[in-house]
Amino acid sequence: MISKIELKELRLYAYHGVLPQETVVGNQFIVNTTITAPLGNAIEEDELEDTINYASVYQIIEQEMRIPSKLLEHVAGRILRSLKEAFPQITALEISVSKLNPPLGGDLYSASVILQETYPQ
Repeated sequence: MISKIELKELRLYAYHGVLPQETVVGNQFIVNTTITAPLGNAIEEDELEDTINYASVYQIIEQEMRIPSKLLEHVAGRILRSLKEAFPQITALEISVSKLNPPLGGDLYSASVILQETYPQ
């Protein structure tokens, strides 16, 4: 069985960007994550310690989003590493970080970076 935990559309205000005003004014961001991990014990036993606590996942993402970065790639990479460190049972991760209405001079909903990583067991 493949088991996944997904957190969709975490909306956070942060100060990421290359342009100086982005680090002063900030912007809205959306973070999505899909975590693959063996969750068979949680399915059978109904105990929190047998799964990945998604409240803790949210806290990790929120904490990493508070650290200003120039690049979305850097933000997504920090989130990826922090989640894997906190939950070594993870076998695969997908993280997307989207900046809403980026300052590009045109009408654009968002710009996104998506990272996927698989961990050998």
